[in-house]
Amino acid sequence: MLHLSDSTLGLVARRMDVPLYDRSLLSRSIVHLGVGGFHRAHQAVYLDDLARAGMTDWGVVGVGLRSPALRDALVGQDNLFTVLERDSHGENARVVGSMCDYLFAGDDPGRVIGRLADPRTRIVTMTITGDAYNVDSDGIFRDDTREVLADLRRPHLPITWFGYLTEALAFRRRAGLGGFTVLSCDNLATSGDTTRTALVAFARLRDETLARWIEHNVSFPNSMVDRITPGTDDDVRQHLTRTFGVQDRSPVATEPFTQWVVEDAFAQGRPPLEDAGVQVVADVAPYKLIKTRLLNGTHTAMAYLGWLAGHRTTAEVAADPTMRAFLAEMMRTEIAPLLPSVADMEVDAYIESVLRRLSNETICDPLSRLCRRGSTKVPAYLLPSLVEARQQGQQAPLLTLALAGWFRYLRGKDLDGRAIDIQDANLDDLQDRALRGGPDPALLLDVPGVTDGLRSDVGLSWDVRRAIRDLEHGVESAVQKRLARTPAPILAPLTSRSMSSEPHADLIS
Repeated sequence: MLHLSDSTLGLVARRMDVPLYDRSLLSRSIVHLGVGGFHRAHQAVYLDDLARAGMTDWGVVGVGLRSPALRDALVGQDNLFTVLERDSHGENARVVGSMCDYLFAGDDPGRVIGRLADPRTRIVTMTITGDAYNVDSDGIFRDDTREVLADLRRPHLPITWFGYLTEALAFRRRAGLGGFTVLSCDNLATSGDTTRTALVAFARLRDETLARWIEHNVSFPNSMVDRITPGTDDDVRQHLTRTFGVQDRSPVATEPFTQWVVEDAFAQGRPPLEDAGVQVVADVAPYKLIKTRLLNGTHTAMAYLGWLAGHRTTAEVAADPTMRAFLAEMMRTEIAPLLPSVADMEVDAYIESVLRRLSNETICDPLSRLCRRGSTKVPAYLLPSLVEARQQGQQAPLLTLALAGWFRYLRGKDLDGRAIDIQDANLDDLQDRALRGGPDPALLLDVPGVTDGLRSDVGLSWDVRRAIRDLEHGVESAVQKRLARTPAPILAPLTSRSMSSEPHADLIS
Protein backbone atom coordinates (compact mmCIF):
# COMPACT_ATOMS: atom_id res chain seq x y z
CA MET A 1 0.00 0.00 0.00
CA LEU A 2 1.26 3.46 -0.95
CA HIS A 3 0.85 6.49 1.31
CA LEU A 4 -0.05 9.47 -0.85
CA SER A 5 2.70 12.12 -0.94
CA ASP A 6 4.96 13.95 -3.35
CA SER A 7 7.58 11.23 -2.93
CA THR A 8 5.18 8.44 -3.96
CA LEU A 9 3.49 10.17 -6.91
CA GLY A 10 5.62 8.31 -9.43
CA LEU A 11 4.39 4.98 -8.08
CA VAL A 12 0.81 6.18 -7.59
CA ALA A 13 0.82 7.22 -11.28
CA ARG A 14 0.72 3.54 -12.20
CA ARG A 15 -2.66 3.24 -10.48
CA MET A 16 -4.44 6.56 -11.00
CA ASP A 17 -4.19 9.95 -12.69
CA VAL A 18 -1.66 12.22 -10.94
CA PRO A 19 -0.33 15.77 -11.45
CA LEU A 20 2.93 15.67 -13.40
CA TYR A 21 3.75 19.38 -13.09
CA ASP A 22 6.35 20.72 -10.65
CA ARG A 23 4.23 21.68 -7.65
CA SER A 24 7.07 23.78 -6.22
CA LEU A 25 6.43 26.27 -9.04
CA LEU A 26 2.85 26.97 -7.92
CA SER A 27 2.41 30.58 -6.88
CA ARG A 28 0.47 31.09 -3.66
CA SER A 29 -1.94 33.59 -5.20
CA ILE A 30 -5.28 32.15 -4.02
CA VAL A 31 -6.35 31.66 -0.42
CA HIS A 32 -9.40 29.46 0.11
CA LEU A 33 -11.42 29.62 3.34
CA GLY A 34 -13.33 26.48 4.27
CA VAL A 35 -11.61 23.54 2.58
CA GLY A 36 -14.43 21.04 2.72
CA GLY A 37 -15.20 18.25 0.31
CA PHE A 38 -16.94 20.52 -2.15
CA HIS A 39 -13.95 22.82 -2.63
CA ARG A 40 -11.65 19.82 -3.11
CA ALA A 41 -14.01 18.31 -5.70
CA HIS A 42 -14.77 21.58 -7.48
CA GLN A 43 -12.57 24.71 -7.50
CA ALA A 44 -9.39 22.80 -6.65
CA VAL A 45 -9.97 20.50 -9.64
CA TYR A 46 -10.42 23.41 -12.07
CA LEU A 47 -7.18 24.98 -10.81
CA ASP A 48 -5.42 21.63 -11.04
CA ASP A 49 -6.52 21.44 -14.68
CA LEU A 50 -4.91 24.82 -15.32
CA ALA A 51 -1.68 23.78 -13.59
CA ARG A 52 -1.58 20.61 -15.68
CA ALA A 53 -1.79 22.84 -18.75
CA GLY A 54 1.28 24.74 -17.59
CA MET A 55 -0.42 27.64 -15.80
CA THR A 56 1.18 27.50 -12.35
CA ASP A 57 0.43 31.09 -11.29
CA TRP A 58 -2.69 30.07 -9.39
CA GLY A 59 -1.85 27.75 -6.51
CA VAL A 60 -4.12 27.53 -3.47
CA VAL A 61 -3.41 27.98 0.23
CA GLY A 62 -6.24 26.31 2.12
CA VAL A 63 -7.41 27.73 5.44
CA GLY A 64 -9.54 25.94 7.99
CA LEU A 65 -11.46 28.16 10.40
CA ARG A 66 -13.20 25.60 12.61
CA SER A 67 -11.53 22.21 12.88
CA PRO A 68 -7.93 20.94 12.67
CA ALA A 69 -9.06 17.59 11.25
CA LEU A 70 -8.22 18.36 7.63
CA ARG A 71 -4.87 19.86 8.61
CA ASP A 72 -3.99 16.60 10.31
CA ALA A 73 -5.05 14.68 7.21
CA LEU A 74 -3.31 16.83 4.61
CA VAL A 75 -0.01 17.78 6.21
CA GLY A 76 1.36 14.25 6.11
CA GLN A 77 0.59 13.86 2.41
CA ASP A 78 1.95 17.17 1.12
CA ASN A 79 -1.57 18.63 0.67
CA LEU A 80 -2.39 16.10 -2.04
CA PHE A 81 -5.79 14.42 -2.14
CA THR A 82 -7.76 12.10 -4.40
CA VAL A 83 -11.02 12.91 -6.17
CA LEU A 84 -13.13 9.88 -7.08
CA GLU A 85 -15.64 10.57 -9.86
CA ARG A 86 -18.38 7.93 -9.81
CA ASP A 87 -21.40 6.98 -11.83
CA SER A 88 -23.06 3.81 -13.10
CA HIS A 89 -20.34 3.38 -15.74
CA GLY A 90 -17.55 3.14 -13.19
CA GLU A 91 -15.19 5.50 -11.45
CA ASN A 92 -12.14 7.57 -12.19
CA ALA A 93 -9.55 8.48 -9.56
CA ARG A 94 -7.28 11.51 -9.90
CA VAL A 95 -4.86 13.10 -7.49
CA VAL A 96 -5.23 16.90 -7.23
CA GLY A 97 -2.10 18.93 -6.63
CA SER A 98 -3.27 22.57 -6.79
CA MET A 99 -3.18 23.09 -3.00
CA CYS A 100 0.27 24.38 -2.02
CA ASP A 101 -0.26 24.69 1.72
CA TYR A 102 -2.88 24.34 4.44
CA LEU A 103 -3.25 26.51 7.53
CA PHE A 104 -5.52 25.97 10.49
CA ALA A 105 -6.51 29.38 11.85
CA GLY A 106 -6.71 28.10 15.42
CA ASP A 107 -3.00 27.26 15.41
CA ASP A 108 -1.76 30.71 14.46
CA PRO A 109 -4.27 33.44 13.50
CA GLY A 110 -1.42 35.80 12.70
CA ARG A 111 -0.07 33.45 10.07
CA VAL A 112 -3.43 33.36 8.31
CA ILE A 113 -3.71 37.15 8.45
CA GLY A 114 -0.17 37.38 7.07
CA ARG A 115 -1.02 35.10 4.17
CA LEU A 116 -4.13 37.14 3.33
CA ALA A 117 -2.14 40.37 3.61
CA ASP A 118 0.71 39.06 1.47
CA PRO A 119 0.91 41.04 -1.81
CA ARG A 120 1.03 37.73 -3.69
CA THR A 121 -2.54 36.98 -2.57
CA ARG A 122 -4.80 38.11 -5.40
CA ILE A 123 -7.97 36.11 -4.85
CA VAL A 124 -9.71 34.82 -1.71
CA THR A 125 -12.30 32.12 -2.40
CA MET A 126 -14.74 30.75 0.16
CA THR A 127 -17.05 27.81 0.85
CA ILE A 128 -18.23 28.46 4.39
CA THR A 129 -22.03 27.67 4.20
CA GLY A 130 -24.75 30.29 3.96
CA ASP A 131 -25.22 30.81 7.70
CA ALA A 132 -21.63 32.04 8.13
CA TYR A 133 -22.29 35.27 6.22
CA ASN A 134 -24.26 36.65 9.17
CA VAL A 135 -26.68 38.46 6.85
CA ASP A 136 -30.40 38.19 7.56
CA SER A 137 -33.23 37.65 5.08
CA ASP A 138 -33.58 41.41 4.59
CA GLY A 139 -29.93 41.70 3.55
CA ILE A 140 -28.86 43.30 6.83
CA PHE A 141 -25.61 42.33 8.56
CA ARG A 142 -26.23 41.21 12.15
CA ASP A 143 -23.80 43.32 14.15
CA ASP A 144 -24.65 42.13 17.66
CA THR A 145 -23.66 38.46 17.59
CA ARG A 146 -21.11 37.05 19.99
CA GLU A 147 -18.61 36.41 17.19
CA VAL A 148 -18.89 39.93 15.79
CA LEU A 149 -18.41 41.53 19.19
CA ALA A 150 -15.44 39.28 19.91
CA ASP A 151 -13.74 40.21 16.63
CA LEU A 152 -14.29 43.90 17.32
CA ARG A 153 -12.66 43.57 20.74
CA ARG A 154 -9.69 41.54 19.49
CA PRO A 155 -9.15 42.30 15.78
CA HIS A 156 -5.71 40.64 15.80
CA LEU A 157 -7.27 37.33 16.98
CA PRO A 158 -10.34 36.98 14.76
CA ILE A 159 -12.67 34.00 14.68
CA THR A 160 -14.88 34.91 11.70
CA TRP A 161 -13.98 35.06 8.03
CA PHE A 162 -14.91 38.75 7.86
CA GLY A 163 -12.74 39.39 10.90
CA TYR A 164 -9.74 37.80 9.17
CA LEU A 165 -10.31 39.62 5.88
CA THR A 166 -10.86 42.99 7.53
CA GLU A 167 -7.66 42.73 9.56
CA ALA A 168 -5.67 41.64 6.50
CA LEU A 169 -7.13 44.41 4.33
CA ALA A 170 -6.39 46.99 7.02
CA PHE A 171 -2.75 45.88 6.86
CA ARG A 172 -2.71 46.06 3.06
CA ARG A 173 -4.17 49.55 3.14
CA ARG A 174 -1.57 50.77 5.65
CA ALA A 175 1.19 49.20 3.55
CA GLY A 176 -0.01 50.89 0.38
CA LEU A 177 -1.00 47.57 -1.23
CA GLY A 178 -4.09 47.02 -3.31
CA GLY A 179 -7.08 44.96 -2.35
CA PHE A 180 -7.96 41.53 -3.68
CA THR A 181 -10.94 39.67 -5.07
CA VAL A 182 -13.26 37.90 -2.63
CA LEU A 183 -15.06 35.13 -4.52
CA SER A 184 -17.78 33.31 -2.61
CA CYS A 185 -18.56 29.82 -3.91
CA ASP A 186 -21.49 29.19 -1.59
CA ASN A 187 -25.10 28.63 -2.61
CA LEU A 188 -26.44 32.13 -2.04
CA ALA A 189 -28.85 33.98 -4.32
CA THR A 190 -26.29 36.75 -4.81
CA SER A 191 -23.09 35.37 -3.32
CA GLY A 192 -20.88 38.30 -4.26
CA ASP A 193 -23.35 40.95 -3.09
CA THR A 194 -23.92 39.15 0.21
CA THR A 195 -20.18 38.86 0.75
CA ARG A 196 -19.74 42.57 0.07
CA THR A 197 -22.55 43.42 2.51
CA ALA A 198 -21.01 41.36 5.32
CA LEU A 199 -17.40 42.47 4.87
CA VAL A 200 -18.07 46.17 4.37
CA ALA A 201 -20.59 46.29 7.24
CA PHE A 202 -18.15 44.64 9.63
CA ALA A 203 -15.29 46.86 8.50
CA ARG A 204 -17.50 49.91 9.04
CA LEU A 205 -17.95 48.90 12.68
CA ARG A 206 -14.18 49.22 13.01
CA ASP A 207 -13.29 52.11 10.74
CA GLU A 208 -15.47 54.02 8.26
CA THR A 209 -12.44 55.00 6.19
CA LEU A 210 -11.34 51.37 5.92
CA ALA A 211 -14.85 50.36 4.86
CA ARG A 212 -14.83 52.94 2.05
CA TRP A 213 -11.37 51.75 0.96
CA ILE A 214 -12.64 48.16 0.79
CA GLU A 215 -15.61 49.25 -1.30
CA HIS A 216 -13.25 50.82 -3.85
CA ASN A 217 -10.37 48.31 -3.80
CA VAL A 218 -11.95 44.89 -3.29
CA SER A 219 -14.14 43.14 -5.85
CA PHE A 220 -16.90 40.63 -5.08
CA PRO A 221 -17.86 38.61 -8.18
CA ASN A 222 -21.06 36.64 -8.06
CA SER A 223 -20.72 32.96 -8.92
CA MET A 224 -22.69 29.77 -9.34
CA VAL A 225 -21.26 26.37 -8.50
CA ASP A 226 -22.71 22.90 -9.05
CA ARG A 227 -21.39 19.47 -8.24
CA ILE A 228 -23.08 16.94 -5.96
CA THR A 229 -20.47 16.01 -3.36
CA PRO A 230 -21.56 14.00 -0.31
CA GLY A 231 -19.39 14.06 2.78
CA THR A 232 -16.39 11.73 2.89
CA ASP A 233 -16.60 8.77 5.24
CA ASP A 234 -14.44 5.78 6.09
CA ASP A 235 -16.04 3.76 3.29
CA VAL A 236 -14.51 6.10 0.69
CA ARG A 237 -11.06 5.87 2.31
CA GLN A 238 -11.23 2.09 2.60
CA HIS A 239 -12.48 1.72 -0.98
CA LEU A 240 -9.55 3.78 -2.25
CA THR A 241 -7.13 1.56 -0.35
CA ARG A 242 -8.74 -1.69 -1.49
CA THR A 243 -9.19 -0.70 -5.14
CA PHE A 244 -6.07 1.36 -5.84
CA GLY A 245 -3.70 0.37 -3.04
CA VAL A 246 -3.31 4.01 -2.02
CA GLN A 247 -3.83 5.40 1.46
CA ASP A 248 -5.35 8.88 1.42
CA ARG A 249 -6.68 10.44 4.60
CA SER A 250 -8.68 13.13 2.78
CA PRO A 251 -10.21 11.76 -0.44
CA VAL A 252 -13.52 13.01 -1.76
CA ALA A 253 -16.09 11.19 -3.89
CA THR A 254 -18.24 13.12 -6.35
CA GLU A 255 -20.20 12.87 -9.60
CA PRO A 256 -18.73 13.41 -13.08
CA PHE A 257 -20.95 16.46 -13.67
CA THR A 258 -19.49 19.85 -12.73
CA GLN A 259 -20.35 23.45 -13.51
CA TRP A 260 -18.92 26.81 -12.46
CA VAL A 261 -20.22 30.18 -13.67
CA VAL A 262 -18.32 33.31 -12.56
CA GLU A 263 -18.91 37.02 -13.04
CA ASP A 264 -15.95 38.63 -14.77
CA ALA A 265 -15.16 41.18 -12.04
CA PHE A 266 -11.70 40.64 -10.53
CA ALA A 267 -9.62 43.29 -8.76
CA GLN A 268 -6.12 41.84 -9.31
CA GLY A 269 -6.43 39.73 -12.44
CA ARG A 270 -7.69 36.16 -12.63
CA PRO A 271 -6.79 32.72 -13.90
CA PRO A 272 -7.81 31.84 -17.48
CA LEU A 273 -10.76 29.96 -16.07
CA GLU A 274 -12.35 29.54 -19.50
CA ASP A 275 -9.49 27.19 -20.41
CA ALA A 276 -10.67 24.84 -17.67
CA GLY A 277 -14.32 24.92 -18.74
CA VAL A 278 -15.58 27.67 -16.44
CA GLN A 279 -18.28 29.96 -17.85
CA VAL A 280 -17.06 33.52 -17.28
CA VAL A 281 -20.01 35.84 -17.88
CA ALA A 282 -21.17 39.41 -17.36
CA ASP A 283 -24.23 38.38 -15.31
CA VAL A 284 -24.45 35.23 -13.22
CA ALA A 285 -28.00 35.86 -11.99
CA PRO A 286 -30.00 33.87 -14.59
CA TYR A 287 -27.65 30.87 -14.34
CA LYS A 288 -27.87 30.88 -10.58
CA LEU A 289 -31.65 31.28 -10.59
CA ILE A 290 -32.06 28.24 -12.82
CA LYS A 291 -29.71 26.16 -10.72
CA THR A 292 -30.96 27.17 -7.27
CA ARG A 293 -34.62 26.74 -8.13
CA LEU A 294 -34.31 23.51 -10.11
CA LEU A 295 -31.49 21.66 -8.34
CA ASN A 296 -31.44 23.16 -4.84
CA GLY A 297 -35.20 23.65 -4.81
CA THR A 298 -35.72 20.05 -5.87
CA HIS A 299 -33.22 18.87 -3.25
CA THR A 300 -35.18 20.75 -0.61
CA ALA A 301 -38.54 19.43 -1.78
CA MET A 302 -37.39 15.83 -1.95
CA ALA A 303 -35.60 15.93 1.40
CA TYR A 304 -38.61 16.22 3.71
CA LEU A 305 -41.17 14.37 1.62
CA GLY A 306 -38.62 11.65 0.91
CA TRP A 307 -37.86 11.26 4.61
CA LEU A 308 -41.55 11.05 5.51
CA ALA A 309 -41.96 8.44 2.75
CA GLY A 310 -39.31 6.28 4.42
CA HIS A 311 -36.42 6.96 2.04
CA ARG A 312 -32.98 7.84 3.30
CA THR A 313 -30.99 8.83 0.18
CA THR A 314 -31.56 10.88 -2.96
CA ALA A 315 -31.14 7.78 -5.12
CA GLU A 316 -33.93 6.00 -3.20
CA VAL A 317 -36.26 8.94 -3.80
CA ALA A 318 -35.38 9.09 -7.51
CA ALA A 319 -35.97 5.33 -7.84
CA ASP A 320 -39.48 5.62 -6.36
CA PRO A 321 -41.81 6.01 -9.41
CA THR A 322 -44.27 8.24 -7.56
CA MET A 323 -41.60 10.48 -6.10
CA ARG A 324 -39.73 10.74 -9.38
CA ALA A 325 -42.94 11.71 -11.16
CA PHE A 326 -43.49 14.34 -8.46
CA LEU A 327 -40.00 15.80 -8.94
CA ALA A 328 -40.22 15.83 -12.74
CA GLU A 329 -43.66 17.42 -12.81
CA MET A 330 -42.79 20.00 -10.16
CA MET A 331 -39.74 21.12 -12.12
CA ARG A 332 -41.43 21.14 -15.52
CA THR A 333 -44.82 22.67 -14.75
CA GLU A 334 -44.36 24.75 -11.59
CA ILE A 335 -40.71 25.93 -11.53
CA ALA A 336 -39.43 26.02 -15.12
CA PRO A 337 -42.14 28.37 -16.49
CA LEU A 338 -40.94 31.03 -14.02
CA LEU A 339 -37.30 30.90 -15.13
CA PRO A 340 -35.47 33.20 -17.55
CA SER A 341 -34.10 32.08 -20.89
CA VAL A 342 -30.31 31.74 -21.11
CA ALA A 343 -28.68 31.33 -24.51
CA ASP A 344 -26.28 28.52 -23.56
CA MET A 345 -28.40 26.77 -20.92
CA GLU A 346 -31.43 24.78 -22.06
CA VAL A 347 -33.89 24.31 -19.19
CA ASP A 348 -35.54 21.06 -20.36
CA ALA A 349 -32.13 19.44 -20.78
CA TYR A 350 -31.08 20.73 -17.38
CA ILE A 351 -34.16 19.14 -15.79
CA GLU A 352 -33.26 15.81 -17.40
CA SER A 353 -29.70 16.14 -16.12
CA VAL A 354 -30.99 16.80 -12.59
CA LEU A 355 -33.11 13.64 -12.70
CA ARG A 356 -30.17 11.58 -13.96
CA ARG A 357 -27.84 12.96 -11.33
CA LEU A 358 -30.29 12.29 -8.52
CA SER A 359 -30.52 8.69 -9.75
CA ASN A 360 -26.77 8.13 -9.44
CA GLU A 361 -26.63 5.39 -6.82
CA THR A 362 -22.85 5.66 -6.52
CA ILE A 363 -23.06 9.30 -5.38
CA CYS A 364 -26.29 9.53 -3.42
CA ASP A 365 -26.72 12.22 -0.83
CA PRO A 366 -28.16 11.18 2.52
CA LEU A 367 -31.49 12.92 3.08
CA SER A 368 -30.39 13.65 6.63
CA ARG A 369 -27.84 16.08 5.19
CA LEU A 370 -30.33 17.70 2.82
CA CYS A 371 -32.83 18.13 5.67
CA ARG A 372 -30.40 20.20 7.75
CA ARG A 373 -30.84 23.98 8.03
CA GLY A 374 -34.35 23.97 6.63
CA SER A 375 -35.04 27.47 7.94
CA THR A 376 -32.22 28.66 5.65
CA LYS A 377 -32.83 26.39 2.65
CA VAL A 378 -36.63 26.53 2.36
CA PRO A 379 -36.85 30.35 2.05
CA ALA A 380 -33.81 30.43 -0.24
CA TYR A 381 -34.63 27.61 -2.64
CA LEU A 382 -38.27 26.50 -2.36
CA LEU A 383 -40.42 29.46 -1.36
CA PRO A 384 -39.36 31.85 -4.15
CA SER A 385 -40.91 29.58 -6.79
CA LEU A 386 -44.04 29.01 -4.71
CA VAL A 387 -44.55 32.69 -3.95
CA GLU A 388 -43.95 33.76 -7.55
CA ALA A 389 -46.28 31.09 -8.90
CA ARG A 390 -49.10 32.21 -6.59
CA GLN A 391 -48.50 35.85 -7.50
CA GLN A 392 -49.12 34.81 -11.11
CA GLY A 393 -52.38 33.11 -10.13
CA GLN A 394 -51.05 29.54 -10.10
CA GLN A 395 -51.88 27.24 -7.17
CA ALA A 396 -48.64 25.21 -7.49
CA PRO A 397 -49.95 22.14 -5.61
CA LEU A 398 -46.66 20.24 -5.80
CA LEU A 399 -44.57 23.08 -4.35
CA THR A 400 -47.28 23.53 -1.72
CA LEU A 401 -47.02 19.85 -0.81
CA ALA A 402 -43.25 20.19 -0.48
CA LEU A 403 -43.73 23.07 1.98
CA ALA A 404 -46.29 21.01 3.89
CA GLY A 405 -43.73 18.19 4.03
CA TRP A 406 -41.27 20.46 5.81
CA PHE A 407 -43.94 21.63 8.25
CA ARG A 408 -44.90 18.02 9.04
CA TYR A 409 -41.23 17.02 9.40
CA LEU A 410 -40.73 19.79 11.97
CA ARG A 411 -42.98 17.99 14.46
CA GLY A 412 -40.02 15.71 15.14
CA LYS A 413 -41.76 12.39 14.43
CA ASP A 414 -42.36 10.69 11.10
CA LEU A 415 -45.67 9.29 9.90
CA ASP A 416 -45.03 6.07 11.87
CA GLY A 417 -44.19 7.91 15.08
CA ARG A 418 -40.40 7.45 14.88
CA ALA A 419 -38.30 10.30 16.23
CA ILE A 420 -36.54 12.60 13.74
CA ASP A 421 -33.18 14.17 14.59
CA ILE A 422 -33.81 17.69 13.28
CA GLN A 423 -30.80 19.95 12.86
CA ASP A 424 -31.70 23.61 12.53
CA ALA A 425 -30.53 26.77 14.27
CA ASN A 426 -34.19 27.81 14.74
CA LEU A 427 -35.43 24.40 15.84
CA ASP A 428 -36.93 25.41 19.19
CA ASP A 429 -39.19 28.07 17.69
CA LEU A 430 -40.05 26.07 14.58
CA GLN A 431 -40.90 22.87 16.40
CA ASP A 432 -42.97 24.72 18.98
CA ARG A 433 -44.99 26.32 16.18
CA ALA A 434 -45.36 22.98 14.37
CA LEU A 435 -46.58 21.15 17.47
CA ARG A 436 -48.95 23.90 18.62
CA GLY A 437 -50.38 24.35 15.14
CA GLY A 438 -50.83 20.70 14.23
CA PRO A 439 -52.61 20.61 10.86
CA ASP A 440 -53.09 24.39 10.97
CA PRO A 441 -50.01 25.96 9.32
CA ALA A 442 -50.78 29.54 10.40
CA LEU A 443 -47.99 29.76 12.99
CA LEU A 444 -45.41 28.35 10.57
CA LEU A 445 -46.54 30.63 7.76
CA ASP A 446 -45.46 33.68 9.74
CA VAL A 447 -41.95 32.91 11.05
CA PRO A 448 -39.81 36.09 11.04
CA GLY A 449 -37.06 35.85 8.44
CA VAL A 450 -38.27 32.47 7.18
CA THR A 451 -41.92 32.49 6.07
CA ASP A 452 -43.06 35.87 7.35
CA GLY A 453 -45.92 37.29 5.35
CA LEU A 454 -47.16 34.03 3.80
CA ARG A 455 -49.97 33.87 6.35
CA SER A 456 -51.71 36.70 4.52
CA ASP A 457 -52.20 34.38 1.53
CA VAL A 458 -55.42 32.78 2.75
CA GLY A 459 -55.58 30.41 -0.20
CA LEU A 460 -52.08 29.13 0.46
CA SER A 461 -52.89 28.62 4.12
CA TRP A 462 -55.86 26.43 3.23
CA ASP A 463 -53.89 24.50 0.60
CA VAL A 464 -51.06 23.78 3.05
CA ARG A 465 -53.56 22.71 5.70
CA ARG A 466 -55.10 20.21 3.28
CA ALA A 467 -51.66 18.98 2.24
CA ILE A 468 -50.60 18.36 5.85
CA ARG A 469 -53.77 16.37 6.46
CA ASP A 470 -53.27 14.39 3.26
CA LEU A 471 -49.72 13.52 4.28
CA GLU A 472 -51.05 11.75 7.38
CA HIS A 473 -52.49 9.15 4.98
CA GLY A 474 -49.10 8.66 3.32
CA VAL A 475 -46.78 10.57 1.05
CA GLU A 476 -47.57 8.43 -1.99
CA SER A 477 -51.30 9.07 -1.88
CA ALA A 478 -50.78 12.79 -1.22
CA VAL A 479 -48.47 13.05 -4.24
CA GLN A 480 -50.71 11.02 -6.55
CA LYS A 481 -53.73 13.12 -5.56
CA ARG A 482 -51.93 16.25 -6.74
CA LEU A 483 -50.44 14.69 -9.84
CA ALA A 484 -53.95 13.73 -10.87
CA ARG A 485 -54.91 17.41 -10.83
CA THR A 486 -52.09 18.30 -13.21
CA PRO A 487 -52.02 15.33 -15.61
CA ALA A 488 -48.69 14.72 -17.30
CA PRO A 489 -46.78 11.67 -18.49
CA ILE A 490 -45.20 9.82 -15.60
CA LEU A 491 -41.71 8.88 -16.65
CA ALA A 492 -40.29 5.47 -15.97
CA PRO A 493 -37.70 5.39 -13.18
CA LEU A 494 -34.19 6.02 -14.41
CA THR A 495 -31.89 3.07 -14.24
CA SER A 496 -28.15 2.83 -14.46
CA ARG A 497 -28.53 1.69 -18.09
CA SER A 498 -30.41 4.86 -19.07
CA MET A 499 -27.92 7.27 -17.55
CA SER A 500 -25.77 9.23 -19.99
CA SER A 501 -22.10 8.37 -20.20
CA GLU A 502 -21.41 12.03 -21.07
CA PRO A 503 -22.07 14.03 -17.90
CA HIS A 504 -21.74 17.38 -19.67
CA ALA A 505 -23.86 16.53 -22.69
CA ASP A 506 -27.07 18.07 -21.38
CA LEU A 507 -25.57 21.23 -19.93
CA ILE A 508 -23.32 23.17 -22.24
CA SER A 509 -20.31 24.60 -20.42
